[in-house]
Amino acid sequence: MAGKVEAEIAERLLTIETGDLAKQAAGSALVRYGETVILATATVAPEPKEGQSFFPFMVDYRERTYAAGKIPGGFFKREGRPRENEVVTSRLVDRPLRPLFDQNFLNEIQVMITVLSSDQENDADVPSIIGASCAVSLSGIPFAGPIGAVKVGRVEEKFIINPTFTQLEESSLNLVVAGTRNTVTMMEGWGKEVPEEVLQEAVKLAHKVIIETIDLQEKLIKQFGKPKIEFPGKEEHPINEELKKEFYRLLPYAQKKAIPANLELTIRIIEFCQGKVEEALRISDKLEREKRISEIISETIDNFSKDYPEQEKTIGDTIDQVQRNYLRRLVLEENKRIDGRKIDEVRPITCTVGVLPRTHGSGLFTRGQTQALVTTTLGTSRDMQIMDELEREYKKRFMLHYNFPPFSTGEVKPPRGPGRREIGHGVLAEMALSPVLPSEEEFPYTIRIVADILESNGSSSMASVCGGTLSLMDAGVPITTPVAGIAMGLVKEGERAVLLTDIIGMEDFLGDMDFKVAGSKKGVTAVQLDIKTDEITPEIMAKALEQSRKARLFILEKMQEKIEAPRKEISPLAPKILIVEIKPDKIREVIG
Repeated sequence: MAGKVEAEIAERLLTIETGDLAKQAAGSALVRYGETVILATATVAPEPKEGQSFFPFMVDYRERTYAAGKIPGGFFKREGRPRENEVVTSRLVDRPLRPLFDQNFLNEIQVMITVLSSDQENDADVPSIIGASCAVSLSGIPFAGPIGAVKVGRVEEKFIINPTFTQLEESSLNLVVAGTRNTVTMMEGWGKEVPEEVLQEAVKLAHKVIIETIDLQEKLIKQFGKPKIEFPGKEEHPINEELKKEFYRLLPYAQKKAIPANLELTIRIIEFCQGKVEEALRISDKLEREKRISEIISETIDNFSKDYPEQEKTIGDTIDQVQRNYLRRLVLEENKRIDGRKIDEVRPITCTVGVLPRTHGSGLFTRGQTQALVTTTLGTSRDMQIMDELEREYKKRFMLHYNFPPFSTGEVKPPRGPGRREIGHGVLAEMALSPVLPSEEEFPYTIRIVADILESNGSSSMASVCGGTLSLMDAGVPITTPVAGIAMGLVKEGERAVLLTDIIGMEDFLGDMDFKVAGSKKGVTAVQLDIKTDEITPEIMAKALEQSRKARLFILEKMQEKIEAPRKEISPLAPKILIVEIKPDKIREVIG
């Protein structure tokens, strides 16, 4: 049985269909916007894998070149491994969906999005988020959606909903926003030093359109959606109210939606390890703290393994809740943080330039236990990257590549090629720096930045932005203004909400928000927001932007103490490009 719904969004028809294609998937949605068409499917494994202890979810976005009437370039004439844009879009779809799944559902879930037609004007990213949301909602997978999505541009101080590629060339803003009916939960994009107030207006406008796209999906879901899949979750047995009260007495800030099935065991675990965990969390050094937490987990497993065998997941989950409870109590009740900082305090910063003798430009940026070594290399037009995208083919003169080796977190892992996270972080840092680069006419060099993360304890992508600015100025690239980045966090319980400046890894993991903001003294150049709660108000968003601006100005001041402006000359090791203007009447003599 097939169904179809449609609505006009920004003077173009948005159509969602189900029931005709990919009928063996658990859920499928064909989305058309203009003449761009994507197929989104959601499938789910019948049973969890043995020993599965985390939520297994993957999103794959792939573009077929036939969608734009093209044959793949190069020696192999078929699509191969995902290109950068496909990886970035996969992450863009994944991030707003992931927090809305029931995390106790451990069956593998795969969302696949295939671009079937591209009109080379309407991007497939927003239809992909809408299609993925609809496919999952139709499938019966435990999911608290649907979600909606929209892109906002700004041309001549007027906002444009879902701008075309042509309009984006003139736009000062390119912002993808996704969310639920209640609030915005994800956004990502760049701006040409956009003021914070303009960004807030864009988000408010976006949320109105998001609700329209949710309404459209719900019409289809109401008629064709499958019943929710039943599974043995944590509340499969009746809850003992006395034990429940005791659980929340011990952990008042535990997740309200995650009441364990075996409360008696959970309470015993809490009583055994709570004091030890809270003492460990007072250790300021990340590696020492993590080592002690690992020891406590092992001690707890040893203590309960005889009477409660195979309960490693319960023990791990409980210790996570104990950590969450302590962090949130510290912030909400004492206005303190795990590492001893004030709520709005940035970690100690050190900046160095010219650290490597044979590079064209280099900078070392350290913020607390996060450190980025960033280099700038200059090349000629021959070094530009040829980009063969669905919408067009073009040459790219600025690239930023981000590397995250395992030693940066003290881990042992085999070295592989760049993963999705590395590609995504590199693109975010690239977006942050692009608006301040000189034009090709002014500076006819190809620019490649490489950010090597040497230490990581939160916000390494924003450290890459700061280090990138240092290395560009050291290389003599005449950027219009320096750029810095900061990551903001949030702890929210009911009406109480506390924003955290410059979050560390644990505050990201146990908090409610990761909001990366990069920009200059004048305005924002890039943002990336992920929220784990649907209770973020416009007031919280406004305060987060203002708090991030103050932190950004502080960081820029620290950076400019080391190097105030770009060097007057490029490195003698860089290639020299000379432009000689010839009088028109002398051209004949030059060319013979």
